[in-house]
Amino acid sequence: MVQAVQRAVQILRELASTGPRLGVTELADRLGVAKPTVHALLRTLEADGLVVQDRDSSKYQLGPGLVQLGNAYLDTQELRTRSLTWADQLANRTNEAVWVAVLTGDHVLVVHHAFRPEGAVQILEVGASIPWSTCALGKAIVAFLAAGERERLLADEPAVLTGASITDAEELAGQLKEVLRTGYAIEDQESAIGDAGIASPVFDRSGEAVGALGIVGPVERLLAESARQELAVAVRETARNLSRDLGAPRGAAARSTMT
Repeated sequence: MVQAVQRAVQILRELASTGPRLGVTELADRLGVAKPTVHALLRTLEADGLVVQDRDSSKYQLGPGLVQLGNAYLDTQELRTRSLTWADQLANRTNEAVWVAVLTGDHVLVVHHAFRPEGAVQILEVGASIPWSTCALGKAIVAFLAAGERERLLADEPAVLTGASITDAEELAGQLKEVLRTGYAIEDQESAIGDAGIASPVFDRSGEAVGALGIVGPVERLLAESARQELAVAVRETARNLSRDLGAPRGAAARSTMT
């Protein structure tokens, strides 16, 4: 790898995860790099709008250029493009918000968010990054990964966002087996207290799980005995239709379980 590029990426990650503003000395300490080197990297990133310097504190924060790059990624993301109509239909069918996500490392990235048709003011969650083990979207994807990749993710220490987050690898593995059996995953307040999720995997023309589609909302609505099964069926059917739209072969889910 090119060291300068790697360090520039580290700066952006530090500003994204521990910011919003950090000075040259703080960044140099975090990266273990000399201050003149960090300063030169920051000036280069600033020239392209990827970071900006606060006039009052002289510290740096992420810049507007990253929004353009992020939007460009979303515009070329086939799963997101294909999911727009299906997500809207599922939102109308269930009267719940719908998220579409892809797996990036050990997190899922929300690439599309269809608002709940009826309800209070909602916050757009496109771009949200969530540990895979704490959400239905992540479990739906990981359950259908190749065995080696699935075991690697299970071997890592699970993230803890709430008291309900699953911290036992065997319990997580058991949940993934259930996802393989039913075709959908459940989240019960594992990433946010009071919230739940139901999600199913989405497959592409190669038959691989490339993402997931699911509904999110209050736990008392989504996981109520009277509604849970009907909602799960709606999610699973919509994910299957989206998979077909992506060119997935018939039986893609079954073939993924054998890899």
